[in-house]
Amino acid sequence: MKVRITLVRSPIGRKPEQRRTVEALGLRKLRQSVEQELTAPIQGMISRVAHLVEVEELK
Repeated sequence: MKVRITLVRSPIGRKPEQRRTVEALGLRKLRQSVEQELTAPIQGMISRVAHLVEVEELK
């Protein structure tokens, strides 16, 4: 299953681990979206920065 991850809040001022997690997801700019396959590592990264991103399921 694929998901679209969109950065909706800025990682500026957040902990370095959260900033690196956002970058590891492939997000660089605000309102940028990436499509990822929902695997266990990706799901873990999403849960760590859930307050910064918006996730929607793709069919």
